[in-house]
Amino acid sequence: MIKLIGILGGTFNPIHYGHLRMAQELADVLGFDEVRFIPAATPPHKPTPEVSPGQRAAMVELAISNNPLFKLDTRELERTGASYTIDTLISLREELGENVALCLILGSDAFVKLNTWHRWQELINNCHIILVQRPNLAVQPKLPEELTTLLHDHYTENISDLSTKTAGYVQMQKITPLDISSTKIRDDLKLGRSQRYLVPYNIIEYISTHKLYK
Repeated sequence: MIKLIGILGGTFNPIHYGHLRMAQELADVLGFDEVRFIPAATPPHKPTPEVSPGQRAAMVELAISNNPLFKLDTRELERTGASYTIDTLISLREELGENVALCLILGSDAFVKLNTWHRWQELINNCHIILVQRPNLAVQPKLPEELTTLLHDHYTENISDLSTKTAGYVQMQKITPLDISSTKIRDDLKLGRSQRYLVPYNIIEYISTHKLYK
């Protein structure tokens, strides 16, 4: 029996209920055995976060501490250089073995730029890709031709297909649209606005204690 492992990477700067609810809904619908939250150390496509990698990881650990399905994975923080997804997938495969399907969770806004990622053509050979529509994305950007081809060649609507092999499928999933962003949370914190009900309370306390995002 192939185990399904959800892979959710990001800066988590900070982690919020949008991340957590998305992971839970996808786990429920797709039958994930585990969801790994993998904070990026130096994200290639984003500015380097002003909060340290250790602090971002600590916030993830606090946020997921009461959910046995969720696991913090710090392998990208332990590597030097940029956090490339292909390296993470290969590392996970070496650790978890061949009887595990790695399901990379991507927002649709990230997918339209997937062809700019390091060794992007190799991703589909190392994982399934689960696409999630971003909330309030009024117009879906046009896909580059090579990504249209990727979708055409690998797309499935059948959830059970994900358990038949360890990589190679692309699937789209709708989730409850929680329009919460780390960028807006950081901006609001600088203005002294409450983040209650957007961020778990233990994260709010951590941010306050460590005087983050001032």
